[in-house]
Amino acid sequence: MHTHFNGIKTALLMGGMFAVLLAVGGVLAAGSRSSIFIWVFAIGGLIATGVSYWNSDKIAIASMQARSVSRQEAPGMYRIVEELSAKAGQSMPRLFIAPTMSPNAFATGRNPQHAAVCCTEGILQLLNERELRGVLGHELMHVYNRDILTSSISAAIAGVITSVAQFMMFFGGAFGGRDERGGNPIAAILMALLAPLAATVIQLAVSRTREYDADEDGAKLTDDPLALASALRKLQQGTQQVPMDPENQKTVNTAHMMIANPFRGAQVKNLLSTHPPMEKRIARLESMAGYGGNVPRR
Repeated sequence: MHTHFNGIKTALLMGGMFAVLLAVGGVLAAGSRSSIFIWVFAIGGLIATGVSYWNSDKIAIASMQARSVSRQEAPGMYRIVEELSAKAGQSMPRLFIAPTMSPNAFATGRNPQHAAVCCTEGILQLLNERELRGVLGHELMHVYNRDILTSSISAAIAGVITSVAQFMMFFGGAFGGRDERGGNPIAAILMALLAPLAATVIQLAVSRTREYDADEDGAKLTDDPLALASALRKLQQGTQQVPMDPENQKTVNTAHMMIANPFRGAQVKNLLSTHPPMEKRIARLESMAGYGGNVPRR
């Protein structure tokens, strides 16, 4: 759906995650003189990926306590999604509204035939119809670009790396001791500490790349990049005024799917944020419309 090179960047980032996983596996295998543990964690990761991928829509919708809506219940939202889906030549997703005044939206589902788009009550009140159209175009492109599959795989790999690292720390003496196995305890400890951080950073980089893609492709779908730019400005203020609860684990698990970081304060500009800086996203969209000069680098 797009002509930019973020797909290549995503592939490279995913390759980096596999490299980290192989490095962790190499240290563990060298210390234990057996690769059985890597296979156990890898198979567990594949199972987790499958469950997450096939049930991503149900999990996300349930976590937000969202309700399904019809054309009669949400005529504006329904009309926009119906129009944009037809324009893209894709299936129309199911529509949901989440009962929170914190303004946000997200899309989920393993493919266009099993997709869902969810808006909060807050975003429907905050945005005008043109801005809402820009947001919904962004969310539809997450579905049409198969971003749910990408995020599911990256999350699963990161989970496997973290599990293996925790296993290494718990059994550090067995896998890092300087005995007949010839293990290196310093290397094992460093790998156990640094590997999860590296996996998380790469996972978040994948997420940021996909957000830029959805911004660009959504703006092309709607033929109105300034509408999405205007919506992002409002969302930046709105999520600060009415943030979601960072103590709610269900919300935390869904936050990376939302169009705007739903939490307040410094988290928005945190290095470990799943979302690119709003200023850069807005500048890129304005550049598409002929404003704002050059597109800023990531």
